[in-house]
Amino acid sequence: MNIAYSIGDLAREFGVTTRAIRFYEDEGLLAPARRGRTRLYDQRDRTRLKLILRGKRLGFSLAEIREIVDMYEAPPGEVGQLQLLIEKIEARRTRLLQQREDIVVALRELDGVAAHCVERLAAMEPETV
Repeated sequence: MNIAYSIGDLAREFGVTTRAIRFYEDEGLLAPARRGRTRLYDQRDRTRLKLILRGKRLGFSLAEIREIVDMYEAPPGEVGQLQLLIEKIEARRTRLLQQREDIVVALRELDGVAAHCVERLAAMEPETV
């Protein structure tokens, strides 16, 4: 039995706007059937939307998400998809760890500059009696 979802059904289920779903459709990531002007999404579309949103939460670009999602339906199928996903996760993790280190360094530098500013201000204030 094929279950059909409306765009509103999917928007509510995943907490996104219908506009976002139409955007993913325009980008070729979703391909609902049409009955007149009504979009009918099947289980495949629902699963793809779930993967798209997960990819976005993980910080992947739409191009990366497309590559991962499309690989499921092309040889070598799920095995290739999972291997690619692992590679993408490792690369994303490496970038995030570097960003975290960059943030730590920037925070230290900001703290040092702020402390220096406070010292300079204190030196400039007239002494109170």
